[in-house]
Amino acid sequence: MTTLHHVRVYKSEENLPRESQLAWKIAEVASEQIEATDAVADMVINRIIDNASVATASLTRGPVVAARAQAEAHPVSRNGAGSTVFGSTLPTSPEWAAWANGVAVRELDYHDTFLAAEYSHPGDNIPPILSVAQHLGRSGAELLRGIVTGYEIQIDLVKAISLHKHKIDHVAHLGPSAAAGIGTLLGLETETIFQAIGQALHTTTATRQSRKGEISTWKAHAPAFAGKMAVEAVDRAMRGQSSPTPIYEGEDGVIAWLLDGADASYEVPLPAAGEARLAILDSYTKEHSAEYQAQAWIDLARRLKREHPGLTAESIVSAVLHTSHHTHYVIGSGANDPQKYDPSASRETLDHSIPYIFSVALQDGEWHHERSYAPGRANRPDTIALWNRVTTVEDAEWTRRYHSNDITEKAFGGRVEIELADGSRIVDEIAVADAHPLGAKPFGREQYIHKFRSLADRVLEAGEIERFLDTAQNLPNLTDLTGLTVNGNFPAITPKGIF
Repeated sequence: MTTLHHVRVYKSEENLPRESQLAWKIAEVASEQIEATDAVADMVINRIIDNASVATASLTRGPVVAARAQAEAHPVSRNGAGSTVFGSTLPTSPEWAAWANGVAVRELDYHDTFLAAEYSHPGDNIPPILSVAQHLGRSGAELLRGIVTGYEIQIDLVKAISLHKHKIDHVAHLGPSAAAGIGTLLGLETETIFQAIGQALHTTTATRQSRKGEISTWKAHAPAFAGKMAVEAVDRAMRGQSSPTPIYEGEDGVIAWLLDGADASYEVPLPAAGEARLAILDSYTKEHSAEYQAQAWIDLARRLKREHPGLTAESIVSAVLHTSHHTHYVIGSGANDPQKYDPSASRETLDHSIPYIFSVALQDGEWHHERSYAPGRANRPDTIALWNRVTTVEDAEWTRRYHSNDITEKAFGGRVEIELADGSRIVDEIAVADAHPLGAKPFGREQYIHKFRSLADRVLEAGEIERFLDTAQNLPNLTDLTGLTVNGNFPAITPKGIF
């Protein structure tokens, strides 16, 4: 049965034993070798396919090309066989593979998500854990256990500890979870994993400015950096190097100075000894390439387009989206970011503008990872006019449902009220995206495979698509993990830097 761990700040003279520290409790979970249930194993395979889908679609994009070039500049480190990089035939050192693959997976903001007290893309755990598994010649079964731990720890932290409230970026939960997952993969002792978790957390705390204002290409690099730091932290811990302790609870630690302060307390859920790790089943992927809070709104817009074919930009006086605190203040008009209404804004910024996303989806009846963000699409006069008539407001009930721990009522949508020029109104609502486990069309293996085929079309050869799918679906039986990557014919673009 899940155990709640009470976490608070301790003064130095209180001398909190390490066995009582959150990092140690996480390490205990990670050091216990628990076999995955069939449902969990199937979902891990789904998410490996999902990551490859979105990585494939991003292989020629600038941030991914740059990260890949950096990785290719680093030869395989001495004590292993090297790790693969999406889109490259050159093996590299595992920390650089984690970096390049992490950028490729995150670039389109199109893979899985879990939202609670904090936000997360738990699929970000896969690149660093996989890179270490490849480098050290581990099996598919060992990789599976490591990924399950990475998901478990990140989702458990996300359920309990808010980072964004204090403008700390959500990858601060990823460093510890990836380190824990690598620890499980390698069968490390609790002490070693404990030290790695502390180092990983210490080196991956950063502000949320990467997701504010003019959002830059660093948005895709942030989780990749956390994964890279996790690999390096585990390497140092395996060599006997220690970490700041207690990293969470210390009077000069993360909670006291970066989060809720000296009087803070949290109840962090972690699996009890011997308990199956099921957290991955609480997460959900994206059908659309956009911020997760936009998924349900895209589906609602598509439905409105079908049900009201005469609806046009000219006929709409205003559209108000009644939604959760996060949607309103982070990707809605409550953010007070002029860039969210700027047709010349970056793709990363438009991806975090629900007024833009709802407007385009309502007009087009679809959402496409390239067409919907094209400069020509964003600059259409009728779109700009409609876009400026779309606003958001926080609704207390939708905020409550967003934060609910009851998966059956947890919601990421809201209610739209559209005022029309003829004086009539359209009111509709949606709780979860169609692809959500409780949505109209939940994603299963068939949908994950379709997503991969669709995004890989015209990027990979047909044989490469089938080879990868066959390899990924045989994960528990693999003895060679080098096939868990994709490659194709890409322009030899190698931007120059220091390396």
